Amino acid sequence: MTTIDWLLDSDPALRWQVLRDVVHAPEDEVAAERDRIASDGWGARLLALQGVDGQWDGGTYRPGWVDDEAEFFDAWTATTFSLLLLRDFGLDPQSAPAQRAIALVRENSRWDSNGAPFFEGEFEPCINGMAVAIGAYFGEDVDGIVTTLLATQLRDGGWNCWAEDGTAVSSFHSTIAVLDGLLEYERSGGGIPVTAARLKGEQYLLERKLFKRLTTDEIVEPTFTQFSFPSRWFYDVLRALDYFRTIGAQSDPRLAEAVALVESKMDAHGRWPLENTHEGPVHFELEDGDGAPSRWNTLRALRVLQWWRSAA
Repeated sequence: MTTIDWLLDSDPALRWQVLRDVVHAPEDEVAAERDRIASDGWGARLLALQGVDGQWDGGTYRPGWVDDEAEFFDAWTATTFSLLLLRDFGLDPQSAPAQRAIALVRENSRWDSNGAPFFEGEFEPCINGMAVAIGAYFGEDVDGIVTTLLATQLRDGGWNCWAEDGTAVSSFHSTIAVLDGLLEYERSGGGIPVTAARLKGEQYLLERKLFKRLTTDEIVEPTFTQFSFPSRWFYDVLRALDYFRTIGAQSDPRLAEAVALVESKMDAHGRWPLENTHEGPVHFELEDGDGAPSRWNTLRALRVLQWWRSAA
């Protein structure tokens, strides 16, 4: 089986993106496959898990069953990460199932930290970045969150969830989350100008070659070189490159090392492995586990490399 056939032998949520980004199939064929997300496979399964209260697993950011006194751990079954996954799948935001799901969230979901409605956001930039990405994608008014994000951009160009505690240096994790949100907001026709802030955030990453320290050129974190899906709130090189592909960036020599890293991970069959799965409860598995060939990573790597070669 060729790599393309292997990618197409999958769920509609992945298959429509392969048709659009790798195969470059006709638009009507891509649209027909995308329409299946709400009724077949992972998308339909995830939509069905939303509670009558609008929440997934009883919580907005953490599941409702998590004890507030328990030691912090990540769980990926609450509303925020479920909506992020529906966005990753490419669920049509104008579809009736999407609109029903979002209406329930808008009416019922509140942030634990401040009690605000979901699309008004909370305090931390990384979480607000995700909320903007979700809200803008699904057509919600997130102007208030965007205003907060613009006011909390740090002098080095990025963002950090610990800024309220006095941190003045940006975080790769927080910055990519905010950039995803600002880009989605800009593409959705949002009324607040965000391009200047977005470009400054992009320069923060580019100056560091997406994974190097500005002062020493050393790798910031080994996990930045390991490719996971879903990314959740985590940063890695493939996620960052897919962002720059999305904006249609021109070839920039500061991206070359990151692209070479992606190329180095391709196996003899033209596939990329899943790496560094972020531990925590999930609704259901999308892949066969770390070390196994990953359709999601292969899709994203192939489209990044196609973009890079065309941009050269």
